[in-house]
Amino acid sequence: MHARSLACLTPMPAILFPKGDDDATLVTRLATAAASNRTAAWPTPNRTRRMHSKFTFTVNGQSRTVWSDAQRPLLDVLREDLRLTGTKYGCGEGQCRACTVLINGKAVASCLTPVAEADKQTIVTIEGLASGDKLHPVQEAFLAEGAFQCGYCTPGMIMGTVGLLNEVPHPSEEEIVSRMQRYLCRCCHYPSLLKAIRRAVGQTPPR
Repeated sequence: MHARSLACLTPMPAILFPKGDDDATLVTRLATAAASNRTAAWPTPNRTRRMHSKFTFTVNGQSRTVWSDAQRPLLDVLREDLRLTGTKYGCGEGQCRACTVLINGKAVASCLTPVAEADKQTIVTIEGLASGDKLHPVQEAFLAEGAFQCGYCTPGMIMGTVGLLNEVPHPSEEEIVSRMQRYLCRCCHYPSLLKAIRRAVGQTPPR
């Protein structure tokens, strides 16, 4: 038999197959050898664990405190921790704006906003827009024009309109269309939505 063939029959080094090891131990040793580049095959618990931090903000006029992962979407905190389910999950990518809330008066997509960015800020959701039993003028305008069909996108549309009017109290038609085209209505109820926004223009106090 040639020397090369004999080499193939040479036992593996004892470091991998020492005498007396059972199958489970051998498998462990093989896995250790295969990972000799020190790249972990699986994330370790210490690497995947995220530390929760404390965040405090004013939500609809009340001071609220939560403990959460800093990168967790504000939308999840509002819906799951604070039980404010009027803010809707639509796409999770900021493309439909059903999740719109106000932060310091500005309309933002809460699905894209890490809760850390809302720390020590003032947040208004659809639940906090009315003053007691009196609806906000934008809510009244949407109701008067019947600017909803299934209603799922309505909270985001209303909050987006309030945010627009906070920044531009008397927007032009071009400004209205430019801003609101980022809000998706799956029922395609846009004519009534535009009528409601036009009705609200000029009679909406800042929030």
